[in-house]
Amino acid sequence: MKENRMIGAALIALGLVCLGWFIKAGIDDFASKDRKVNVKGLAEREVEADKVTWPIVSKEVGNDLPGLYDKIGATQSKIKAFLLRSGIKKEELTENAPQVVDLQAREYSDNNKPYRYIVTSVITVTSSQVKQVRSIIARQGDLLKEGVAIVDGGYENPVKYEYVSFKEMKPKMMQEAIENAEKTALQFAENSHSKLDKIVSADQGQFSIENRDDNTPYIKKVRVVTTVTYSLKD
Repeated sequence: MKENRMIGAALIALGLVCLGWFIKAGIDDFASKDRKVNVKGLAEREVEADKVTWPIVSKEVGNDLPGLYDKIGATQSKIKAFLLRSGIKKEELTENAPQVVDLQAREYSDNNKPYRYIVTSVITVTSSQVKQVRSIIARQGDLLKEGVAIVDGGYENPVKYEYVSFKEMKPKMMQEAIENAEKTALQFAENSHSKLDKIVSADQGQFSIENRDDNTPYIKKVRVVTTVTYSLKD
């Protein structure tokens, strides 16, 4: 009987010890839940565009529509010949149907124009040979010798440079951004006399591709920012 009481007392004591330990662990865990650091990691690259789209716009004005179509046809032939001589491949060329504007058909036209029709044609070069196309763009003035004037494409037909190999570099940039975030978190933990623990949460990062500046649209700045939350411990 006495032995049973001793065993019971021992079990009660052990239970109290375990209860105390669980309570302490719960309190420590509750306290540590609020000990977090939220940091951002940045990775950047400067890359050259690997795709260019160049719309070549030409216009003819006059009153004789069939004659204008003949002029546009001759102009397009000269432009295509110039491009092929310069190394552009046939499959890199797209020729759009000419667009005609009848000024007299406009509701608010004053009909004082010396011509009635404006015919616009666009030949588009799409290529991965960006440097080659850029050199041809710089020499497009040679067409003036052949009586061909290239019109500024404006907002509707700008020269467009793209970086289409972005997916290949995405994983490495994400890794670099996370490593930079960890460096910032480690510095924060050191300054707060703590240690870095597990990652509580992390996002996939926000990527952006922009022109490096207005003068070099063929050079792109690729940027990713990721946010990582770490827990801290003593």
